[in-house]
Amino acid sequence: MTNDSGNVLLALLTGAAIGAGIGILYAPDKGVETRHKIKRKVDDTAHDFAERISHAKDELTKSANEKKDAFDRKLDEAISTMSYKADDIIENLERKLEELKKKNAQLQK
Repeated sequence: MTNDSGNVLLALLTGAAIGAGIGILYAPDKGVETRHKIKRKVDDTAHDFAERISHAKDELTKSANEKKDAFDRKLDEAISTMSYKADDIIENLERKLEELKKKNAQLQK
């Protein structure tokens, strides 16, 4: 879940809670009933919010683990590729060294 969608979700939940609270306050019920409705609504909203936070946390953890695994795979591939290239460079340098030794031996005769 991106930061923008999290902000939108929070704004929607806040707006819904405020709207429900205002609606209950202006409803023609007794004070006790109104307080019970407000308490129920707050409890429901808190529970819904907790579930959404838990879901967002799970999604974030899943996404982070997927990104970590992808990074680990790419790092392993890069190291493997560099290892082969290093082997090629060493082989070329050893060949050049042998050639230089042969030329040096010929020049010293």
